Amino acid sequence: MSRYSRQELFAPIGRAGQERLRGARVVVIGCGALGSALAEAMVRAGVGRLTVVDRDLVESSNLQRQSLFAEEDAARARPKAVAAEARLRNVNSDVEVQGIVADVDAATAAGLVGDADLVLDGTDNFETRYIVNDVCLRGAVPWVYGACVAAHGTALAIRPGKTPCLRCVLGERPAAGSGETCDTVGVVAPIVQVVAGVQAAEALKLLTGNDAALLPGLFTADVWTGTFQVMDLSEREPWCPSCAQRRYDYATADPPASSVLCGREAVQLRAGSGTALDLRALAARLRAAGEVMENEHLVRLRAPEAELVVFADGRAIVRGVADAARARSVYARYVGV
Repeated sequence: MSRYSRQELFAPIGRAGQERLRGARVVVIGCGALGSALAEAMVRAGVGRLTVVDRDLVESSNLQRQSLFAEEDAARARPKAVAAEARLRNVNSDVEVQGIVADVDAATAAGLVGDADLVLDGTDNFETRYIVNDVCLRGAVPWVYGACVAAHGTALAIRPGKTPCLRCVLGERPAAGSGETCDTVGVVAPIVQVVAGVQAAEALKLLTGNDAALLPGLFTADVWTGTFQVMDLSEREPWCPSCAQRRYDYATADPPASSVLCGREAVQLRAGSGTALDLRALAARLRAAGEVMENEHLVRLRAPEAELVVFADGRAIVRGVADAARARSVYARYVGV
């Protein structure tokens, strides 16, 4: 009996739908709570190729809700994309899984989305979501937005040229720090599973050609108050620059040299194009400055004034600081490039 027999017995999918899944390429951008659940759902469903992209590493505080990771991943400071790839390959060896340790900006998003059949949103910030929205619209690639915090969350399937896009629904990109985050108000694991479940269901509908079964608009839920609803969003907004004017502002903007990670007292610093660091040499040099952990993907330094995580391409996340100037000072002091 096929490992997908129960899925094939579900009439809207059937064997024909399963074959479509087998030929599909799905990209999950962000592998935190939602991304973990989405990536596992796609692998268990039998998609042909799955790419998981994430810029961060596993920490113990992730384990409460990020289902792909274990204590060992946090202890070894594994990048989430690397840990996810290893786990997912053990879940289903028939699926071609690739984990990419990278920050998604306008340039990298275009390459990731290029030949995808579907993009799933597992990110934790609107900067990335609005880039994904524009890149998917420009490339006519459907994607499924999702977000959750505290006990409430939302999901929306977006089909370029057919449904409202994220910019239609939310307007211009919210300012950094203007909304709640998991690091400021927390999050309970059940809302993650609810939102990811809806996103995954919309994904299966899209990948198997069941577009008529898609939800008519924005799904919202609060598992603490027990409220669930779907807002009908059948028409695209005529004013939307992305949908109506085909002006993809967020897909063409140059990435900032630094960005404050909302709610996390951390700053990400991007290095210049072509930067390559010798991580082993860097780790050896930093041992005199504090506690150092290294692996083939990154070096982490816990110094008195901050924690510094440096990746091979020179990108860094500086924790314990709240502004870019302070982060650059810490980076220059210890890395010096």
